Amino acid sequence: MKVLVTGGAGFIGSHLVDRLGNNL
Repeated sequence: MKVLVTGGAGFIGSHLVDRLGNNL
């Protein structure tokens, strides 16, 4: 369960960083 939460957070985090990079 902990692995799923960490993986999900990492996936969302990388997605947000990618969006922020495109906006800049």
